[in-house]
Amino acid sequence: MNISIRNHIKSNFKNTNINELKASIEGNINDKEELALPGFGVFFEILWQNSNLQNEILETLEKSLK
Repeated sequence: MNISIRNHIKSNFKNTNINELKASIEGNINDKEELALPGFGVFFEILWQNSNLQNEILETLEKSLK
């Protein structure tokens, strides 16, 4: 069976409002649930591809990983 994680995550969050997205993200971060990591990867991919803030994202990651 071929399952696209990207499509599954996008489908699960389609029409989700800002408050629901924030609650989901914060809840998974607080739970430290590793099963959420693929979803975060999809979110990051969407953010990266649709953002003009790539340099700021990179700078934040660089500073945070030191």
